[in-house]
Amino acid sequence: MKLTPIDTICPARRLNLSLMLAANLGPDPNPQFQARTHFQAIVSTARPKQWIKNVLVFAAPGAAGVLSHGTKLSQSVATFLLFCAMASGVYFLNDSLDAAADRLHHTKRFRPVANGELSVSLATTIGVVLIIVSLLAGSIFVTPRLLFVMGTYVVINISYCLWLKHEPVVDMVAVASGFALRAIAGGIATGVILSDWFLIVTMSGSLFMVAGKRHAEHVDLGVERASHRSTLSQYSLAYLRYVRAVSSGVTLTAYCLWAFEKAAHPGDQSIFFRLSIVPFLIIVLRYALILDTGKGGAPEEIVLGDRRLQITGLIWLAVFLLGVYWPGPR
Repeated sequence: MKLTPIDTICPARRLNLSLMLAANLGPDPNPQFQARTHFQAIVSTARPKQWIKNVLVFAAPGAAGVLSHGTKLSQSVATFLLFCAMASGVYFLNDSLDAAADRLHHTKRFRPVANGELSVSLATTIGVVLIIVSLLAGSIFVTPRLLFVMGTYVVINISYCLWLKHEPVVDMVAVASGFALRAIAGGIATGVILSDWFLIVTMSGSLFMVAGKRHAEHVDLGVERASHRSTLSQYSLAYLRYVRAVSSGVTLTAYCLWAFEKAAHPGDQSIFFRLSIVPFLIIVLRYALILDTGKGGAPEEIVLGDRRLQITGLIWLAVFLLGVYWPGPR
């Protein structure tokens, strides 16, 4: 892991780091974190808030209209739970590997491993167990083909922790691939053939969110951003805006083509697929507006915290599902 020499850190941050090292990297004196139990520290490291990302496994079977089938629904739910366990396992490994760097970050230093509430060895053990159990369960109880998708997710994320996060551009693509692999896993688990447009929308939309995340980190960390994430020193705000513009444009174009492609199939209620373009456009533009204010460091918090985004998302979902499940003339 590439670490920044301590003499390149600003005096205030260097003093803070020295004090933490002198205290043997024990728990932060903040009472909020001192009161956290061992169990709470483990739950916090598992990041349950980020499990919302795993709803992407329902995207492909939902778009194909197979979630009304009991077997397909149970396979999707099982895949969702497996990704929750596996993603949490990756978070445990990530926090173990990034503990030193996280201690230099003004908010990540409160993570249980960086804060000393959870040992590196215990976090690593929990992470490895969660990953192995989820991989085996996916291949046995859902489908053996799911093992390849989930295994790819693990390999990319571990490679990201060890190496890819230091490579400009590649680091954003690696993070975005995690979203795409969730969507692909949903299709693999239920035997749904994935549309090319579906994959393009998923990947470009994910890149749009990741570019927004990097933009928020760039603004939040300021001149000290390189001490936490080396690639941020190579990204300018103008470049990140460019990536957001390109990826959002590709996302909207691909979704429109996907919607019209679905509308072209005989018997489909084409008007609903076409109408779904409007709320989808509003969702992308609303998210872009939030990113432009410097937010976006935690996409799940944007989704869970913005009421307008939630309402528009529900409208889009309702209109799209009408196109999929409307019992009109066939």
